[in-house]
Amino acid sequence: MKELSRELKSTLGGYDVTIIKSAADTDGDYLLVQVVMGPKGGNGLHYHATFEEEFEVLEGTLSIQLGKQRIQLQPGDKAVAPKHVLHRFYNKDTCRKCVFLVTVKPARQFEATLRIAYGLAHDGLTRANGIPKSFWHTALLFHMGESYTAGLPHRFQIWLAGLLAKEARRRGKHKDLEKYYLPQVAEQLA
Repeated sequence: MKELSRELKSTLGGYDVTIIKSAADTDGDYLLVQVVMGPKGGNGLHYHATFEEEFEVLEGTLSIQLGKQRIQLQPGDKAVAPKHVLHRFYNKDTCRKCVFLVTVKPARQFEATLRIAYGLAHDGLTRANGIPKSFWHTALLFHMGESYTAGLPHRFQIWLAGLLAKEARRRGKHKDLEKYYLPQVAEQLA
């Protein structure tokens, strides 16, 4: 069976991802990716309840917001976004890229979520902000990615994401996404 590419390229958020150690490589203990983020790239505030992210800068300057704290990481510097802490990462530089590693512990379904998000973007199935155009794909992606936003109670977000993802699966919308993260489906469609 053909292996899925470890390089995920997208213009969304201004960053590309290379999977260094997949969830399969580590038996789910962690996922290690390298991110190359262009000038002014980044993402919005969010948090995770089931895993943490560790950032280590290799090149350039990485800006990270952890709660209300904003920090600048230089090559060799590290920072951790613990569970339940609002965070985001971004490159304030207008000319230089930033290269950094992200370790997701435990891996959960984060790799599949990345693959789906990048695949949908590549196929033109997301809006400019990276949110899928399909309501049902959005529901499945949020549920799978276990990422949450500020402003809404955590339990409500879990309940709503679970309810909508269940309905999306009932409608068969999850089948649209399998080609992005299941090698056997991707191979059949090639």
